[in-house]
Amino acid sequence: MPFYHRLGILPQKRHTQFRKPDGSLYREQVMGTKGFSGIQSILYHCHSPTRLKQVERLGRASVEYADYGPLRPRLFKSKEIPESADPISGRCVLMGNADVTIAVARPTQSMEYHYRNGEGHEMFFIHQGEGTLHSQFGKLDFGPGDYLNIPISTTWRMELRGGEHRMLVFESPNGFEPPKRYRNEYGQLIENSPYCERDIRVPGELETHDETGDFEIRVKARGEFHCHILDHHPFDVVGWDGYLYPYAFNIGDFEPITGRIHQPPPVHQTWEGWNFVICSFVPRLFDYHPLSIPAPYNHANVNSDEVIYYAQGNFMSRKGVDQYDLSLHPSGLPHGPHPGTVEASIGKQRTEELAVMIDTFHPLQVTPFASKYEDERYAYSWIEHDLQTSTTTG
Repeated sequence: MPFYHRLGILPQKRHTQFRKPDGSLYREQVMGTKGFSGIQSILYHCHSPTRLKQVERLGRASVEYADYGPLRPRLFKSKEIPESADPISGRCVLMGNADVTIAVARPTQSMEYHYRNGEGHEMFFIHQGEGTLHSQFGKLDFGPGDYLNIPISTTWRMELRGGEHRMLVFESPNGFEPPKRYRNEYGQLIENSPYCERDIRVPGELETHDETGDFEIRVKARGEFHCHILDHHPFDVVGWDGYLYPYAFNIGDFEPITGRIHQPPPVHQTWEGWNFVICSFVPRLFDYHPLSIPAPYNHANVNSDEVIYYAQGNFMSRKGVDQYDLSLHPSGLPHGPHPGTVEASIGKQRTEELAVMIDTFHPLQVTPFASKYEDERYAYSWIEHDLQTSTTTG
């Protein structure tokens, strides 16, 4: 997973002569992960992808973290993060570790350059706004609720349409995949998976630019950003096939798994990575045992940190938590519903909440930037009785 896909024109056999109408050769590129043993795609370029006209270092790309301080649950008010720049230069990392980083972006403009991440795979959750992801694999439109899965080393550019763009961005050196328990031995999503291949949207239109000139690619690698000037357009691919390419999945196509009693968080899992998982809380029916308690039970994060991004709706286990907030509950502490929410949930038949959760199996660190947007009262909110009911709205 993902599945085999192809676009454009291809030779009958890989690694053989493939000629242009004028008799010259197209340039073959094998793009893959894990050496030559992971998933890969083969692309055919009008120009050699190795041609560089100019290179320059742009500056540091590694993330700096602040001291965590006393162990406590934390809440960050990302609504207040200002709009800025494009989806790359306007990205604000809030927390992370060696396995994954979590950022928010509120871009105001499309990218005027191309971008390639040579360090990690990227997963965008498009909370608000729409646009098109352009890459050497073709065009992929996106809109609210979409997860955009962009493999490492993809060259891409994001074109935005309209206003009010808000994105939650995950970056990991090891990628994002559907959980193994959802797949059979061949990688196909099985019948009890909450989504299937029909829900996956792949690039549907190849963009081939056979033109020369100066074209900028900003590359993230070795903890820095670099500028590469090519003498040809990077989207000069006439055809490709394989298993490695960007794709989209909308959170609205996640089919929730419910039961007579409260189901544990793994039923909401949507993606897995190296030492982390990403889950989707979507509108769903509550538990239907006659004595059920829809609110989650208290539980201890014995070996994981939990982050929840509250996208919309009224999250029934929380008070004083608003749309766009991110909560961080670190390992070493039990956590659970706010006072009064357990009783209030009894008898409720459904929820309209929408949230994205990430559990990491190594501790998360917090950036100095995130600390500026922290609600320091949150750690004590389980004994404060004057909390406002959540004002989260869709």
